[in-house]
Amino acid sequence: MVKVVIGDRMGKGQNIAKGIEAEGAEVIVIPGMAADMKLGDTMYRENADLGLSFCGSGGAGALMAANKYKYTERHSMRSVQEGITAINDGIKVLGFGFMDTEELGRELTKAYKKKYGA
Repeated sequence: MVKVVIGDRMGKGQNIAKGIEAEGAEVIVIPGMAADMKLGDTMYRENADLGLSFCGSGGAGALMAANKYKYTERHSMRSVQEGITAINDGIKVLGFGFMDTEELGRELTKAYKKKYGA
């Protein structure tokens, strides 16, 4: 089963999580403010397949995860298609501006499963 961790600067991510779960993946939403800064630690601890970071700039949590754990990352994304492209390019940590939508969760999970299998 695909495991996805969500870290959102404002403690959100519940809508994205609904989309991920709708596609049959396991999701962990890190609770609380500045959750994006805990993304790498949580991914590492949970042996997650994919990490999603959300903040105003779309980069802080993704960059921190990459620096600490050497995960591949792409940041400052603002669309579903950019996320799909990143997954297809083999990126493990995706950094977005605030985009708490079910569509994003569904489409990223579909793209991950298409590339790597369920």
